[in-house]
Amino acid sequence: MSAILKLTREGVGIELRRGPFEILVDGARVGSIKRHETVETPLEPGHHVLCLRSGRYSSGDHSFDVVDDEVVNFRGHGAMVWPRYVASIVKPDLAISLRRE
Repeated sequence: MSAILKLTREGVGIELRRGPFEILVDGARVGSIKRHETVETPLEPGHHVLCLRSGRYSSGDHSFDVVDDEVVNFRGHGAMVWPRYVASIVKPDLAISLRRE
């Protein structure tokens, strides 16, 4: 059996970092996601690490555990406010927000 990772790219307001984001699970690329899109990908049960990336910019790593037949939901988006956008130039893992729902 397998589980499902459901990832939605949606934020409130204007997203300053545009273009598709790569979806990385356990360091391997499993797809990409565009603005206002939802992507589902199968996962093996167990411990995983999720990251969204766009060039040198990322969400940082987010660890989670999943069991058989579970759907794990995450929501991500690019920087929405100027201070965070500017700060991401120095600290690239601030550029993309990612959280579990």
